[in-house]
Amino acid sequence: MPAQSRRVSTRRRRFGRRVLERVAPAAGLLVLAVLGPHAARASEQPLWEFGLGAGALVFNDYRGADTTHAYPVPVPYFVYRGKFLKSDRDGLRGKLFHHDWIELSLSVNATTPVRNDSARAGMPDLRSTVEIGPSVTAHLWRSADSRAKLDLRLPARAAFTVETHSHGIGWFYAPHLALDLAQYAAPTGWKVGLLAGPLFAERRYDDYFYSVAPQYATLTRPAYAAPGGYAGTQALVSLTRRFPDHWVGAYLRHDSLGGAAFADSPLVRRDSYWSVGLAFVWMIGRSQRMVESDD
Repeated sequence: MPAQSRRVSTRRRRFGRRVLERVAPAAGLLVLAVLGPHAARASEQPLWEFGLGAGALVFNDYRGADTTHAYPVPVPYFVYRGKFLKSDRDGLRGKLFHHDWIELSLSVNATTPVRNDSARAGMPDLRSTVEIGPSVTAHLWRSADSRAKLDLRLPARAAFTVETHSHGIGWFYAPHLALDLAQYAAPTGWKVGLLAGPLFAERRYDDYFYSVAPQYATLTRPAYAAPGGYAGTQALVSLTRRFPDHWVGAYLRHDSLGGAAFADSPLVRRDSYWSVGLAFVWMIGRSQRMVESDD
């Protein structure tokens, strides 16, 4: 292959990798935020169904950044309502860990890469990260018809960078209360989800995002070592509706870094901000077998 063709091919691969690094985590964030858990009356629904759609996500590059990006993202939709294993808006869980008042599920989150951020000028770029870990949910209250419920969720996620040689950057904790409401027209009515709670992170996690090593210190950006601990609060409201052939959803989230352990970091430019996401999914296929579900 001629040298010029090799250079063009290499540039294309690098461009494709950069697009994937940004779009994949953004798509994951949109799915996780918009496809949040919602209560509904138990009814006969397909054992499984899947769809594919598109959405848009607008958020700060990292918590505390003053740079914002908008991402058009693909939105996958898959639900499995098995007897012993379920994969739905509550995550992946097995009946072994699911009881009337408590259950164990999987919690997943992601962040996008950060490049050309003014606060980090001259510092290494931040890679995308993926967070995964267990989440214990305690069902504190639910209405007789299951159209409203209040849960206490305790997710604990280990974070890893997304790169060739991935490495762990510590644990992130996001305990919160979640109130889920559904209209009488469920499962085709509007569903509202509300959640709020404090955030906590290990020192290594905060170090990745907010520390400034001495060699990167400047007159306006002093060296800083993030301590870990309290990481502010987060509140989210989501609105979704399932139609026979499609699904729509949106969310609005507010982050506050007031009182966070890393609030004095020179990389924190905003201590309060909003993010938003929208999604539309077309249903592609579903099982002929029907099962009872309160999804």
